[in-house]
Amino acid sequence: QVQLVESGGGLVQAGGSLRLSCAVSGRPISAAVMGWFRQAPGQEREFVGGITRSGGNTAYADSVKDRFTISRDNAKDMVFLQMNSLEPEDTAVYYCARSLRYGSDRVYNRPGDYNYWGQGTQVTVSS
Repeated sequence: QVQLVESGGGLVQAGGSLRLSCAVSGRPISAAVMGWFRQAPGQEREFVGGITRSGGNTAYADSVKDRFTISRDNAKDMVFLQMNSLEPEDTAVYYCARSLRYGSDRVYNRPGDYNYWGQGTQVTVSS
């Protein structure tokens, strides 16, 4: 059984930084594209960013580009989301996800392309 557990969320002031971690168990992540999504109250879950299986390529939503960085450690089955210059609009529950796609090694940005999800970690940015 594949399990994903996020950690590192919390309350931070605008302009601050947080680093989220995602620990994966049950199946090595080396074979999977990994992604981060977020969901604010009353809004749909949205793509934040993703990283290819090799870690050689990443992709981000325009709203977080140049502020957020995704990385992975396949040896430890962990994925990370470094968030800098946080804004109140970044307040949401953040989810780590493992893609079900085993085709080309590219980032997928739709929730339907992911079949395993963590429970989420709350990030709150105060103004």
